[in-house]
Amino acid sequence: MKKTVLFAVAIAATTAVTAQTGEITSNRGENWLSQDGDWGLTIDATPFLNYAGNLFNGTSENSAPSWSSYNSWDPYGWGTGNSEIGTVFGGTTRATIGVKKLVDANTAYRGRVRLGFYSYKQTDEVADLGSTDPNAVVEDVTKWGGNTIQLGVGLEKRIGSTRVVGVYGADFNLGIAGEKKTYEYGNTLENTGSRITEEKKGGAFMIGLNAFAGVEWFMAPKMSLNAEYSWGLMMSSLGYGTSSFERVSGDTQPTEVNNGPKENTFGIDTNNNGVSIGMNFYFQ
Repeated sequence: MKKTVLFAVAIAATTAVTAQTGEITSNRGENWLSQDGDWGLTIDATPFLNYAGNLFNGTSENSAPSWSSYNSWDPYGWGTGNSEIGTVFGGTTRATIGVKKLVDANTAYRGRVRLGFYSYKQTDEVADLGSTDPNAVVEDVTKWGGNTIQLGVGLEKRIGSTRVVGVYGADFNLGIAGEKKTYEYGNTLENTGSRITEEKKGGAFMIGLNAFAGVEWFMAPKMSLNAEYSWGLMMSSLGYGTSSFERVSGDTQPTEVNNGPKENTFGIDTNNNGVSIGMNFYFQ
């Protein structure tokens, strides 16, 4: 009886030590959990959840919880098609890339990055106003260009050593953006009159700090789903845009004017849609 009790105590102690070190192995000896020194990649889980829902009920109308914590900052409405760039590129909000570095079993540094640069060129044939040939044409060229740079760093603390791990911490984010549209004309200025040559959006800037808390579930070795709530502050600014013109002789209008409005925003709230869902992959 005494040997049985001692054996049970030894097994319990071994299990406790194993749990504290975060070592849970599969039948093939693979470690399920992330470990000291691991690198992690975080991606949006929405496409996978949508696919799973569509697969099970045979439709294409399912939607998953939106990816809020790693949403791209969208000062010009690119994700909604409100701007020229958003319209051209189909109104798709582009996600940032999330990475992690585990410094120990309970602590990870995490970051995000988005380096987005966009360009588009459109050429249209228009009548040649300086030609006597009614079929003569020249080309007008319109060019769009935009960029968004978003960087973030954070500290993540982890609680637990089972396949369900609690996470909490804080993130700090910075972002800048710009957008410009230029016009080139095939007809001369004298044949067309005054005309616009450039439209430039005001410079955009964002700074944010938020706390987050959630859970991470390891569904396979070194693979997990996470759900997080976040709360914090965000400040952003958008300056005046400008429009530039070339004018014929006698036109007294200014060659450059400001476009509004100039905007400054400040908010303290939870993330946009309450909870974010992501997928994590860990590598040693």
